[in-house]
Amino acid sequence: MAKKLLYIAVSMLIVLTMVVGCAPKAAGTGGTTGEAGKIKVFGAFATPIEEPWDGAVHGALLKAQENGLIEYTYTENIGYAGDMERVLREACEQEKPDIIVGDSYGNEEAARRVAADYPEIAFAFGSGGGPVDPNFSVFDNWLQEAGYLAGMLAAGMSESGIVGIVAAQPVPEVNRIVNAFQEGALEVNPDIKTKISYINSWFDPAAAKEAALAQIAQGADVLYAERYGVIDAAKEKGVYAIGMMVDQYEQAPEYVLSSVAWDWYPTIEYLVKTVSAGAYTAQDLKDFSMFAKGGAFLAPYHDTESKIPTSLKDLVEAKEEAIRNGSFRVNINDTAPVPIE
Repeated sequence: MAKKLLYIAVSMLIVLTMVVGCAPKAAGTGGTTGEAGKIKVFGAFATPIEEPWDGAVHGALLKAQENGLIEYTYTENIGYAGDMERVLREACEQEKPDIIVGDSYGNEEAARRVAADYPEIAFAFGSGGGPVDPNFSVFDNWLQEAGYLAGMLAAGMSESGIVGIVAAQPVPEVNRIVNAFQEGALEVNPDIKTKISYINSWFDPAAAKEAALAQIAQGADVLYAERYGVIDAAKEKGVYAIGMMVDQYEQAPEYVLSSVAWDWYPTIEYLVKTVSAGAYTAQDLKDFSMFAKGGAFLAPYHDTESKIPTSLKDLVEAKEEAIRNGSFRVNINDTAPVPIE
């Protein structure tokens, strides 16, 4: 009888082991954790890291690695000619990460295709589309709140009454920031005029600088550098600029008033937490890129602070506090901006 009971117990243990071993893995649990159990993250960036959008994400990942949260590797400047899918598949097979992050947009279909084939890996990609179960999350730079404050600052500092905006292209993720910038400018100066130029590229510093120089020639004396390259023009011509994505004051300390800055660290913190707990699900992560969760801010004035009137700084600070305490909400307007004439 005892032998029979022992046989049954061993048999049940074998069956249980087989069931557990064959069970599908949840999203975000497929990679092998890195050194000392750290979550492994792979970054896939279409543009060079110096491009501010990718640079903001990359900088947050470096910080997470320095803080001991993750083990991080990446590939940059992948482009839009079809290499993204190959890079992602090689990373899945060779790196075996727990999380893959990157910018999809022009590589949207490729990123989603690969994610569908590796449901055990958590994907979090910059995208204008929606999340897809079980493992494809999306995020973007929701910087309209900081953009509104920057518009106030630009209008208050403009002596000509003309502010220039050089942007990538009229797509929703750009439009909402430019529209907010113009609304902020109008609050400070109802007579403000704006020039808007699109370079039709995510990264073309030469084209951005050329567009900025043209706006300066038309009277703009404060420039919103939504694209990399504009600050070079401002420095060359001695006019003020406002940076984008990251704090860009070091590019021209005398002329960069501030920057519409994105802190992606709250996003990676959340991803690591959920993946580590086995609780990762596909979702839109936009809340982590806004003021409320620390994902957006207007950068310090640095060397230009003494040049900004106290009354203007007080006005911007009061509006920022109103945004943070919820008494003022910045419009999210994704339609193509119209220059203020």
